[in-house]
Amino acid sequence: MHDGVDVWAAAAAFDRGTVAEDEALADTERKQVLAQFPLEDWPTLPLERYALGVDAPEAHGAGAGYCRLMEFGVPHLGSIRGGSAAKHIMYLHNSGEWRMAAPLRGREPQDAWAHLRAQFLQAFEAVDRQDFDALDELDLLRFGPALVTKSLAVYFPDHFLPIYSAEHLRHFLVLLGGTAEADSPAWRSNRRLLELVRSRPEFSGWSGQQVMRFLYRHHDPRSTRSKRRPIWKIAPGERGGRWDECREGRFICVGWDALGDLGQYQNDTELRAALDRHWPGKNGGSLTLARRLLAFRDLEAGDRIVANRGTDEVLATGRVTDSYRFVSDRADFQHVVPVEWDTSHAQRLDRPQHGWRSTFAKVDPALFAKITVPRTGSLSDPGETQQGDDAAAALPDDVQAVLDALERKGQVILHGPPGTGKTRLALGAALALTGRPDVLGAEPRERVEAQAEMLRGDRVRLATFHPSYGYEDFVEGFKPDLNATGSGLTLVLKDGLFHDLCRRASERPDESFLLIIDEINRGDLPRVLGELLTLLELDKRGLPVTLPVSGRSFHVPPNVKIIGTMNTADRSVSHLDAAIRRRFAFLPVDPDPDAVSGAVGPLELAVFFEALNTRIARHLDTDRQIGHAYLLRDGEPLATEEDLAAAFHHEVVPLLEDYCLGRADLLHRILGSLVDADTGRPLQMSPQDLADALAAEFTSGGSSSTDV
Repeated sequence: MHDGVDVWAAAAAFDRGTVAEDEALADTERKQVLAQFPLEDWPTLPLERYALGVDAPEAHGAGAGYCRLMEFGVPHLGSIRGGSAAKHIMYLHNSGEWRMAAPLRGREPQDAWAHLRAQFLQAFEAVDRQDFDALDELDLLRFGPALVTKSLAVYFPDHFLPIYSAEHLRHFLVLLGGTAEADSPAWRSNRRLLELVRSRPEFSGWSGQQVMRFLYRHHDPRSTRSKRRPIWKIAPGERGGRWDECREGRFICVGWDALGDLGQYQNDTELRAALDRHWPGKNGGSLTLARRLLAFRDLEAGDRIVANRGTDEVLATGRVTDSYRFVSDRADFQHVVPVEWDTSHAQRLDRPQHGWRSTFAKVDPALFAKITVPRTGSLSDPGETQQGDDAAAALPDDVQAVLDALERKGQVILHGPPGTGKTRLALGAALALTGRPDVLGAEPRERVEAQAEMLRGDRVRLATFHPSYGYEDFVEGFKPDLNATGSGLTLVLKDGLFHDLCRRASERPDESFLLIIDEINRGDLPRVLGELLTLLELDKRGLPVTLPVSGRSFHVPPNVKIIGTMNTADRSVSHLDAAIRRRFAFLPVDPDPDAVSGAVGPLELAVFFEALNTRIARHLDTDRQIGHAYLLRDGEPLATEEDLAAAFHHEVVPLLEDYCLGRADLLHRILGSLVDADTGRPLQMSPQDLADALAAEFTSGGSSSTDV
């Protein structure tokens, strides 16, 4: 329900008495904050009473510092849990270093705290005198909008709602008929939402808690977004050794305890450095692991996960119920996420999932839908059928991103190194756009057949640009009439590919039409597009122009979309000019280590893939990295030494030799011991020896430990 009529009808029917218990708990929690941190104490509040890292991680109630109490100890006042500790503006990292927002860096901790505390006090004073515009002038507080907004709502509940996520506030503003500003700080959006609520008779007499509970209960923005979020497979210990504990305790847990609370890491580079410090012998895949650990930390309520044992056994599916927490008083496996498990989906899969060898792996929505299909005799509740349907309907993140860009801009260019699957992604978006999202996770043959059928139709066209591709091929031009019978050359006016597509789109305005242009940067785009460049802008769709060749009137219908692909390693063409860039959205398609999660003998493919690309980026540049397609066969990670040898010797090495332009020293810096020091040529070896050599060269002497 997202239209106004449904919102107001639901509000009128909402039983506010159902939130009485939550209101009482919230009131108790607010009194706890006021007792421990009264407003009159803030002018002298010491840093040690404010910051994370100087209090005990297990202390969430009495004795907890302000930031820990607000994030973990008072959940009924509204959640700000999860993500990086950077939202607290300054905190003590477990390395002993103080981490601070950019304007505070370089200051001594006590001096930085004095400046931050002063702005908190200014915020409290501004709200007390109802000068809400003054909040926007407090630059430090913009680095912690959720914490600041929650603080204002706790101390001044009459002036703020207990909703703190900027994204959620924008969602609710639009839902209730207001307007949302993308750059508006959370406290300003919160105030606008409160004013909107108070203007409606349906909310007359409602408390802030009642408004918040109603909005999240009936219009939770996370329920829609969760359909787009990745589904993760997470192993509960080696060979499922932690499964009984996880099932009974209703959580999923992982190791790497020496890292401490994952909330203290602001990005994957920082976490990777910590992994390298604690496990220096296994740093080949530390960036991949860092990204997966951050994805684990950032799981949200409603996210779906799969618990597995080995590569072909599903122990259960789960729905995340709360945010990540670091439980330091556990003996081990201290990283914990609460989960509600459904063991009715336990099963053996038809075939092993090679990517499931590691602790974390993404699960294709189509596979998840298959896992969650109710089976005969299943005890799953009726709601699980709908959950499975939801998963089947969910589009992969990358496909959804393309569709969102097309909706926003009308045309998009997918750019990245070779082998990252740009054309495959474009065709996947085309399948989704034309009503065939069901085949995105299907077997390769089924997907190829669906793509071929789509291209035989009249709604999607695929073209490849090249230097001789011109306006007459794309829009219109005079071309030889091959059916002419007289002597001499007879020319006839012919519609180009895009002209023909636009004509059909004009005849069927309720359907989407799509042009996919492969290698779009290899054509002379200003020459190919001509005057149509202006008409690509969405606000100029439908405007007629007179074509200079034929004199005919022409327009670009709003239901025509364009997806271009661009290989960033191709240095033979100039960069696109500004006029082109302004009219296209640009989406990067990067090498994806998750896509090659698997092992060939001692070699962890994702570890090798990441380490090789790290060297390429260091000695060449990121545009010349290799894509994951080089390590895939039929859409699956390479599984045999023979396939690995063929891909490495016949695809990867020739590409690198071309990049290095005959410089043996450069090739040696990238491939190391796999290049003969005397000849400068890559060594030839048996498939089994190659897997061993790659593991030794790129993964610090062997594969990193797996935990399936």
